[in-house]
Amino acid sequence: MYTGKYGVATDTGRRREHNEDSHFADPAIGLFVVCDGMGGYQAGEVASALAVKTIADAVQAGYTLEQALESAHGAILKVSQEDTRVRGMGATAVALSLEGSDYEIAWVGDSRAYLWDSAGRVLNRLTRDHSLVQQMVDSGTLKPEEARNHPKGNVVTQALGAMGISVVSVDKVIGRLYAGQQVMLCSDGLTGELDDSEIADHLSKEGAIQEIAERLVDAANSRGGKDNITVILVPAPPESASRPASDGTLSMEAKELNQLSVNGKKSTVRKIAITVLIAVALLVAIALVRWLL
Repeated sequence: MYTGKYGVATDTGRRREHNEDSHFADPAIGLFVVCDGMGGYQAGEVASALAVKTIADAVQAGYTLEQALESAHGAILKVSQEDTRVRGMGATAVALSLEGSDYEIAWVGDSRAYLWDSAGRVLNRLTRDHSLVQQMVDSGTLKPEEARNHPKGNVVTQALGAMGISVVSVDKVIGRLYAGQQVMLCSDGLTGELDDSEIADHLSKEGAIQEIAERLVDAANSRGGKDNITVILVPAPPESASRPASDGTLSMEAKELNQLSVNGKKSTVRKIAITVLIAVALLVAIALVRWLL
């Protein structure tokens, strides 16, 4: 159960005719979900709505978040196979479950969860996109700052209901919320228009939690609103403890998740260094052969 106040805002955006995002928020069971439908009108709307309903029903029935998302994958696949009008539909999903101040986040696709710490004004991404662009960043072939505007930025490598994937791979992180912190769930309609520093700037401004959620959606629309936009802001419950000085703002699992990008950069540096060393060795060898001849 969640005892705090939360904010929810969603909008079609400036270029789409229909909102294919769906969301769910129920403080009684401490569950918050954002899903982004794919497949075009009407299929995208069907997929995202079916995903949030299946996830909510599964959690209420006692399923874990991971199992709930797996159930949503199966439910979308079933409908997609039975109804040719929505064949090929799918959805990305990010879900937050709160038990007191302890949280669990599970996701599939590129809908995201962030952790905002107002005391340190620090915004950390808790999720890692299941996308082609993220794979390129991890491999070192694309710089992180180039990812947001990449022409293939909307290509996901996993989605609920994706044809050809019998069992979807759900990622998750767990942690604890402390006073002054909040989780933000969002579809890529927000992150496609605003970078993390801009999101942090809006989160740091004064205002009721609902006003801040609406302000983020308005900001994304002011940048063009190319996609549907959905935001859910869930602050730490009122009874949450202050963060210990020795404790970080992320759970161990989330720290390890974010460390992947650091390790990826280190790996790229090592590859470059090895390549340079090999090139130098070849040049030395060539010079030595010429000298001997």
